[in-house]
Amino acid sequence: QVQLVESGGGLVQAGGSLRLSCAASGSIFSIATMGWYRQAPGKQREWVAEITSGGSTNYADSVKGRFSISRDNAKNTVYLQMNSLKPEDTSVYHCRITTYRADDYWGQGTQVTVSS
Repeated sequence: QVQLVESGGGLVQAGGSLRLSCAASGSIFSIATMGWYRQAPGKQREWVAEITSGGSTNYADSVKGRFSISRDNAKNTVYLQMNSLKPEDTSVYHCRITTYRADDYWGQGTQVTVSS
């Protein structure tokens, strides 16, 4: 059974930084894309960033230039470095991993709260 465990969330002041981690454990087939999503109370889940197996990255316009996604394939782990945080970044952040055989795994989420 595959599990994704996120960590690194917390409370930070506006302008601060946090680094999220998401580690996959269990028997997981070859990982294709790793990504991060977020969901604020009363809002739909929003895509934040993704990184392919080849290392290509993509970001939502709202975080471009402030967030950076990276991955460690040996550890089946994806990271999200978040800088210059804003109150509107407050959300529950979820990681997502897809494999080359179309498995789709989600983490339980980690809370990020940015105070003004």
